[in-house]
Amino acid sequence: MAYKILKKEEIAPSIHKMVIEAPDVAKAAKAGQFIILRLNEFGERIPLTIFDFEKEKGTISVIFQEMGKTTKQLTKLSAGESLEDFVGPLGTPADIRNLGNVILVGGGVGVAPIYPLAKAYTKAGNRVISIIGARSKDLLILEDQMRKVSSKLFIATDDGSKGHHGFVTDIMKKILDSGEKVARIVIIGPPIMMKVGAGVASPYDVEILVSLNSIMVDGTGMCGGCRVTIDGKTKFTCVDGPEFNARKVDFVELIDRLATYRGEETKAAEKYEEECRCGLH
Repeated sequence: MAYKILKKEEIAPSIHKMVIEAPDVAKAAKAGQFIILRLNEFGERIPLTIFDFEKEKGTISVIFQEMGKTTKQLTKLSAGESLEDFVGPLGTPADIRNLGNVILVGGGVGVAPIYPLAKAYTKAGNRVISIIGARSKDLLILEDQMRKVSSKLFIATDDGSKGHHGFVTDIMKKILDSGEKVARIVIIGPPIMMKVGAGVASPYDVEILVSLNSIMVDGTGMCGGCRVTIDGKTKFTCVDGPEFNARKVDFVELIDRLATYRGEETKAAEKYEEECRCGLH
């Protein structure tokens, strides 16, 4: 079965949104889950968090950043074309319930998986304080959408081009220092951002969760490529997560493991770009 691309657009430089026709996946999808897609029979499998889903329309929306070979290939596809495989929903759904005040922190493309959480937490009756950030205002995504599903929205940019001049963790710490009671913090973004965020929030009496979906490969627990150390024990991100207690994550190991194949990934992307220049793709 082929999965038709209904819509594709660039929402920020090198960041794309894609709406895919996948009725069965949409019917079962919940906030916090992900899909695995494959372009064709020779393509690699890549995980993408579900950004949005519409059960009635039978669609799944994903957001991805153009980085490696497969995401570069994805950007060349247009509405009307199809994907070979689109498997999901995978992973354990987020633990959504009425907790009171919840802070959601998203950095870069990590804002995309924060969005369905904001919708779900708000629907469950929580007061959702969202903090989103990027290196600059040009790379900031989903501001309008996040504002609609949040009780309060804060923005931070590294260069100060919009909102707070600094990091999302600065705003998070200011809220925690204010004495406002917060039941849970969820942080999603680059691993170093999640590590720093977890460190900043750790001294406070608050639950801290992070999503580690960037390390996944197979998505079903078969390959073991997504293993992480949680509280000294080995867990598989794809079946045990992707959401984990941030205080128990071995971030040093996680960051090291994510860099294991960086050289090969860079070479594959460079080779693909060279072949494109030569007219082979």
